[in-house]
Amino acid sequence: MYKGSCLCGAVTFEVSGELPGPDACHCTQCRKWTGHFLTGTDVPRSALTVHGADNVAWFQSSEKARRGFCSRCGSSLFWDPLHKDWIGVSMGAFDGPTNTKLRIHIFVANKGDYYDIDDGVPQRPQ
Repeated sequence: MYKGSCLCGAVTFEVSGELPGPDACHCTQCRKWTGHFLTGTDVPRSALTVHGADNVAWFQSSEKARRGFCSRCGSSLFWDPLHKDWIGVSMGAFDGPTNTKLRIHIFVANKGDYYDIDDGVPQRPQ
């Protein structure tokens, strides 16, 4: 069981089972939403339990996905692809060790010009 929360604690969550290796998304939307880039793990919807869900606000960022954040403190929490059986959970929201390693960088063609990616993890332009 892995636990996490937003910055103010109004939203907490638990994920049962193992966490898949996360990806780092450098697309323009993720960079604007987080202030840098988003690193998240995709878990089955059935594995995620959210407490304080009434404090989760959703922004429909495209016709395919919405982004969930705490309506009190603004923490970026969930990336929700509509009509899929999984949901992305922000790695920075987990409270303790996740026992994972970054598996891939995506949308690196859109990354900010102020940083380099030189960690040896595979990269995809889109």
